[in-house]
Amino acid sequence: MTDARFEDAGEGPLHLKALEPDDVAVISALVQDAVFPITEMTWKRSRRCFAILLNRFRWEDRAAAERADRPYERVQAVLSVDDVMRVASQGIDLSDRDTVLSILSLQFEPGPDGTGRLVFVLAGDGAIAVDVECLDVTLRDVTKPYAAPSRRAPAHPEAD
Repeated sequence: MTDARFEDAGEGPLHLKALEPDDVAVISALVQDAVFPITEMTWKRSRRCFAILLNRFRWEDRAAAERADRPYERVQAVLSVDDVMRVASQGIDLSDRDTVLSILSLQFEPGPDGTGRLVFVLAGDGAIAVDVECLDVTLRDVTKPYAAPSRRAPAHPEAD
């Protein structure tokens, strides 16, 4: 008998939950370079839920795509945050409905008694801060993967 390998996993949509600060790093890695129109970002104050319908690059499939010499993929996914007390943004013109945003990372800043702030760091020096009563983040793929329109994997050349 051999140990299981990541490559042996069945292909299927992601459905992950972050309930601890360390879990946020996993979701952050999977949504890095996800893009979404500003119109696909919603805060339902009465339900205390913030959600984004995003188009994420399938980082988990990158090596398999390269081995098979097939196009890289993206997939639509919902990234939702529950138990939200407040949402704020910086460096984003919320009135420009044609804006497309790109996520660089997610960071969690713990507060007292389980509270905290989830920060969506965006390309172009923008950010979205979501203050939460407790950490409860879900990432769920909602469509089948499709070929990435650029046909390239996102790259982040280091600044000189």
